[in-house]
Amino acid sequence: MPKQPYRAKRWSLEELIPAARGHELEAAFAELEAAVRGLESKRDLLSPSIPEEGFAELLACVERVGHVERRLSGYATLWLAEDASNQAALALRARVDRALAKARNGTLFFELWWKQLDAASTARLLGASGGVRYYLDTLRRFAPFTLSEPEERVINIKDVHGARALETLYDLITHRLMFEVDVDGEKREMTRGEVMVLVRDARPERREGAYRALHRVFGEHGGLLGQIYTHLVGNWHADNVGLRGIGSPISARNLRNDLEDGVVDALLSSCRANAGLYRRYFRWKAGSLGQRRLRRCDLYAPATSIERRVPFAEGVAVILESLEGFSDVLAASAERVLADDHLDAEVRAGKDTGAFCYGVVPERTPWVLVNYNERWNDVTTLAHELGHAVHAMLASEHSVLTFHACLPLAETASNFAEILLLQRQLDREKAPSVRRHLLASFVDDSYASILRQSYFVLFERDAHRLIVEEGATVDVLCARYLENLREQFGDAVDVPEELRWEWVGVPHLYQVPFYCYAYSFGLLLVLALYRRYEREGAAFIPKYLRMLSRGGSLPPAEILAEAGIDVREEAFWQGGFDVIERMIEELERGAAA
Repeated sequence: MPKQPYRAKRWSLEELIPAARGHELEAAFAELEAAVRGLESKRDLLSPSIPEEGFAELLACVERVGHVERRLSGYATLWLAEDASNQAALALRARVDRALAKARNGTLFFELWWKQLDAASTARLLGASGGVRYYLDTLRRFAPFTLSEPEERVINIKDVHGARALETLYDLITHRLMFEVDVDGEKREMTRGEVMVLVRDARPERREGAYRALHRVFGEHGGLLGQIYTHLVGNWHADNVGLRGIGSPISARNLRNDLEDGVVDALLSSCRANAGLYRRYFRWKAGSLGQRRLRRCDLYAPATSIERRVPFAEGVAVILESLEGFSDVLAASAERVLADDHLDAEVRAGKDTGAFCYGVVPERTPWVLVNYNERWNDVTTLAHELGHAVHAMLASEHSVLTFHACLPLAETASNFAEILLLQRQLDREKAPSVRRHLLASFVDDSYASILRQSYFVLFERDAHRLIVEEGATVDVLCARYLENLREQFGDAVDVPEELRWEWVGVPHLYQVPFYCYAYSFGLLLVLALYRRYEREGAAFIPKYLRMLSRGGSLPPAEILAEAGIDVREEAFWQGGFDVIERMIEELERGAAA
């Protein structure tokens, strides 16, 4: 149980930088400049014969630069997330972007030298690299795709006023959008976060009104947002494929994730092959709602009439209890986020409408943002983001360069926290109606994490090709997105024409191309891990904690190999879908206890 009855409120950023104006902020900018100068002063030491001791000192300078960069970037990002209309926060974000670009250009020489160093010298110096070895291995992985120092400098500067500026513009536009929804005959102005609560409302007219409002507003802005997307895609292709020579747009993401293209292909193929499993679920759901065919606006409709509000303090207590039932370490780490005032859970206009966790630097408790509306789905979202925070805290002994898990493993702890929460509820609830509600909610969320996200990536692959090779218009992209939806849903879900604009409201497509398969990877991986926990019991716990403690200090394949997992085989991914199928079978049987 939590030590106190926490309440939903705004976070505090004082542990990063005490105030957005004043000497502390200016000191951080000055510290960044000093750290860059310190690294630049050692440039003359770079040679194949540099002593191991000198190389270790050089790496300490690299870490110092990285640490200050992350503090400044983290503060600017988190402050802007509080209110995207805050002009001072926007100005600071732009100033930080300029400072980071300048710092990266000033320190670029080290990365380029390391990437070009001969193999024998590399092997010798890796022995002196300590806890940042995988960071150095990662740099070497990009060696074949690295340009000259002047070219890399130009790209860094160009992105500040190019791609980065377009991403900020997208955020500025979408975070300020308001949606007029007809709620029980009354017109209400709502944020996107508030509208998304209605998407899961028990009343069908509210769900329909919510979707109509979303599609109407994004349709009104779709031409502009779609044009921003085409420019970002062009920039991604020009940088990664055109200039660097990486084989394909998605290969650029796979390289960053240290995953072979074949692994990602196997994942996406498995998801596509199991689209029929979710169609089967949607047919069951249509029947439970008294429909012949499920409407798109009813996709996340509650499968039962159970609708209980979960006050924030109660939701926190349930999450911490579920974590404590597995490991005291997990529960204590999660509670630290709240105790340190690093959680922003209140709902307000201008605030980022999504949910995220940001582990800024290893020695600081991560910051978590959610929009808590007292629904069960908000409890699971909070559990998910606290899982991310736990992951970062367990890996906090690593360098600032290696404590973050790579994207494929970044969803491990978050999804595992959700499954622990579900199992706690199932263990306590024997009434078929309640079990049906819990299971259906989890399958709904699994669709959102697995199939929906993988189909976003399939759409991205098509969109990048259409834009670059055929000069596709926004209307062509909308038509392709509708085809994507209709393949997902088959004859199980109605797909109206107005859904053509849905994709312009998906931030990851703009900000982190091909990111979304990490969600599919993460949940399917965790379902396999949970099956192992069921078989091994308490013996599994230290293995799992060790896996989280690796952070980003080893290749993902090596971390998974320690757990006996081979992600190159579609059969592995199928094991996760088998767990989902068992849940669907229980729903079809009436969710008997």
